[in-house]
Amino acid sequence: MPFAADRRDNVAGYEKAMLTYVLRRLIGTLPVIVLISLCVFLLLQAAPGDPADILISDEASPEEIAEARRRWGLDQPIHIQYWRFLSAALVGDFGHSIKYDVPVLSIIGERFPATLELAFFATVLSIVIGVPLGILASKRPNSWFDNVSSLSGFFGVSMPNFWLAIMLILIVSGYFNLLPSSGRNTFDVPGDPITGFLILDSILQRDWTALVDAAKYLVLPVIVLGVNMTGLLMRMTRSAMLEVLSEDYIMTARAKGLSERAVVWGHALKNARITVITVVGLEFGALISGSIIVETVFAWPGIGQLLLQGITSRDYPLITGLVLVYTSLFIVVNLIVDFLYAAADPRIRLGH
Repeated sequence: MPFAADRRDNVAGYEKAMLTYVLRRLIGTLPVIVLISLCVFLLLQAAPGDPADILISDEASPEEIAEARRRWGLDQPIHIQYWRFLSAALVGDFGHSIKYDVPVLSIIGERFPATLELAFFATVLSIVIGVPLGILASKRPNSWFDNVSSLSGFFGVSMPNFWLAIMLILIVSGYFNLLPSSGRNTFDVPGDPITGFLILDSILQRDWTALVDAAKYLVLPVIVLGVNMTGLLMRMTRSAMLEVLSEDYIMTARAKGLSERAVVWGHALKNARITVITVVGLEFGALISGSIIVETVFAWPGIGQLLLQGITSRDYPLITGLVLVYTSLFIVVNLIVDFLYAAADPRIRLGH
């Protein structure tokens, strides 16, 4: 069975190359993570103000403030504070939040599903709307549909999130009273969470009332968060498809009598999907890290709102831990995008 043996060798070689690539990328990102944590730590230390003065009562005595600083480790030199944080972070311990007095990873774990759920549905909305619009616009360049789609894409890319959020709250929630304007569900406390994702938990528990309720709270923030990505994805898909549709093999496929549907969706989109994967991958990471404004306006209990609360209270462990989580998410997203490249285009090899 020489063919089967060669196939096993190819699979083993690919798995080895993939493992080597992942290890090389992870090792290469360690200095980046350390440098980012150092920059954030130094910037926080250089900022005016003291967490003890912010969080301790105004009536506290100097002895009580000094005790709080000692308990939080703020009385130590900066280099010792950073070394203690870094050595603990290497084993997965980001310390205790000064504001909430709980482990940083614990509170991040509670809030992270809300942000990930918001980013996921915003990405799905962008793909469902942006990719088809880009494809249809590329089939009719300079037509009225192309012009309207391009104008809509510019509108989506340039639209400030906070302005659109306020307008939707005023019109949809305030004037028409169609959808809720803040929070994540009616009672703001999920009942018996399984995964932390309200939509998924409602489906797993077959609680259709909770599913509808969670979906209502998702609509407005998902639209606001996804509108920029939708415009960018539409524009990039259109550009990529226009380039591919002008290639010789597309004219050959049409000359062979293939239907326009088969040419566009079966040949052109297959070769333009690298651009779509790139935009989706990069923008998904940007949605997670850029959801601070949207979460604040809609009072969405995610890590974006948590980061803003940590900044206002000068919660050093919480801020640094959240920044490292954001950095790690970007690294993971980029790794996934690289694997999708290899799956979408056989000419790309991760080992090289």
